[in-house]
Amino acid sequence: MPELHLLRPDHAPALLAFEQENRAYFAATIPDRGDDYFARFQERHRALLAEQEAGTCYFHVLVGEAGEVLGRFNLVDVADGGADLGYRMAQRAAGRGLATSAVREIRVLAATRYGLTVLRAATTLDNAASRAVLARVGFTVTGETRLSGRPGLTYLLRL
Repeated sequence: MPELHLLRPDHAPALLAFEQENRAYFAATIPDRGDDYFARFQERHRALLAEQEAGTCYFHVLVGEAGEVLGRFNLVDVADGGADLGYRMAQRAAGRGLATSAVREIRVLAATRYGLTVLRAATTLDNAASRAVLARVGFTVTGETRLSGRPGLTYLLRL
């Protein structure tokens, strides 16, 4: 059974493989990270770990039995009892309920380990899977937004 782990330095190779293997799949529903992201991946990974150490963000990976990354689940911009939730699942892991389970686990961690009282999220209108996950976990729509020029919705969950 896949397990949610707080991001560590040794996750870098599997995380890079996850991002590379799923780049086109992700770009269909969320803004592409761009070539620079991949060119500077190691530097970016170290920066994420520093942010996590400072307590301003918490990055999680869903790791499969073979050590492969199946998804990422991030709490960013942690401040004043709240954080923004972002996540992405590998194409081969989609549709199996793993994202819903992981977001439920993140919800518990946010309240118990990180002391948060509210989570915010946003997704594009054409990302039906992400909208369904947020609804199943208890997020409510709070408004409309644009994400890299694409229409979307904003969500809120009080913990």
